[in-house]
Amino acid sequence: MSASDRGFLFMGIGMTLLGRIRNIRLNPAQFLVAGFALVIFIGSILLSLPAASADGSRLRYLDALFTATSATCVTGLVVVDTGLQFSLFGELVILVLIQVGGLGFMSMATLIALALGRRITLRGRLFLQESLNQFSMAGLIRLTRHIALTTLVLEAIGAVILAIRFSSRLPAGQAAYYGIFHAVSAFCNAGFDLFGPVSGAFSSITSWATDAVVVLTMAALIIAGGLGFPVIVELSGRRHANSHRVSLHTRLVLTVTVFLLTLGTLVILGLEFANPSTMGHMDAGNRLLAAFFQALTPRTAGFNTVDTASLRPATLFFVMILMFIGASPSSTGGGIKTSTFGVLISTISSTIRGYDEVEMYERRIPRDLSQKASTIASIALALVAVVTMLLSITESATFLEVMFEAMSAFGTVGLSTGITPRLSDFGRILIIMTMFMGRLGPLTVVVALAQRKKIVANVHLAEERVMIG
Repeated sequence: MSASDRGFLFMGIGMTLLGRIRNIRLNPAQFLVAGFALVIFIGSILLSLPAASADGSRLRYLDALFTATSATCVTGLVVVDTGLQFSLFGELVILVLIQVGGLGFMSMATLIALALGRRITLRGRLFLQESLNQFSMAGLIRLTRHIALTTLVLEAIGAVILAIRFSSRLPAGQAAYYGIFHAVSAFCNAGFDLFGPVSGAFSSITSWATDAVVVLTMAALIIAGGLGFPVIVELSGRRHANSHRVSLHTRLVLTVTVFLLTLGTLVILGLEFANPSTMGHMDAGNRLLAAFFQALTPRTAGFNTVDTASLRPATLFFVMILMFIGASPSSTGGGIKTSTFGVLISTISSTIRGYDEVEMYERRIPRDLSQKASTIASIALALVAVVTMLLSITESATFLEVMFEAMSAFGTVGLSTGITPRLSDFGRILIIMTMFMGRLGPLTVVVALAQRKKIVANVHLAEERVMIG
């Protein structure tokens, strides 16, 4: 049986298992967790096949599982160099996993069902609503179609530009393939690259650091993928066509995104301006370009144009803050999300000013949203703290290095100081779990695992205050 036949066989088995899972009485959060886990499992089996390796040997299953998780969770952390380790078949498996993980497996399943002429049931719409983080089920199928079309168009444009630019150094066929792979990887904020055979193992796009066309094209794809599909659709005029008002969510996402990119560029430029190992040898224009990209890529993209391990400790810590915030809801990125960060800042501001309600842009934010934002941030901090503590025990690395690794995994970023290939088996399992929770969202995983508490209507416990602060 050929590699492609095995691939189709496992995909067929996967679709059958997915159908079985849908028949089990799972809530939407549980279904999302089970579905992502199934995609990762199928990908890990395919990547462990001898046909997936460039030298025909069988990749150790734990390493295949790590790679499949990183690709499906669009992270980019790798224990083996993608371009050197995998064959064309293996690279295509990774590319499919990235696309499924970027769009969300529920969106992909819906698109396949629509292509086959199947009707989307009410239960399927509930799962899709949870996957896309929407407030209602109205217009979900239309939104899914728009997401697919937008993704295809943006990735195609990026692939053409990158392929033309890559052709200046690579053969035409290889340049075209690299253009497609890196356009998908950039839009999905995955951070996987194939430049190992060209510029050395784990080199990312450092060999293109001063090429403004490549860097800015990748940056545009990363920003588009990180804004979130609802924002892209709204800005493209496909939604709310009869309304001239931009939604509060879109305004918040754009404001926080611009703020973080501007602040990040200025801070990193200031910290690394004279660092000879990163930007010190560049001219002013290339320093600004490198600082901008380095401020952008922690927003879950994972590519780097300068050596991450050579960044100053202060820069690494600042990058960790950006990784923790991450991209926006219903996007291809991770982290606690820009809107969560925006709501937290507004909550803090309202509390300091003595307001009883959280306000922004002349709108009132429901109390349950501020509570949810605080819960997400608290669970995320707890997760990163526990993983960092465990890694500091099991790994031969500094505290800053293991904390950076844990934060990168949670934010599904993919940046590393270089310790990923040296992780112990226990460390790799920890990072796998962290990437998984980071992609799905810590609250989603917790809800999927927890038993729902039955709420008794009109029954309230006695209220009593405690001292805070």
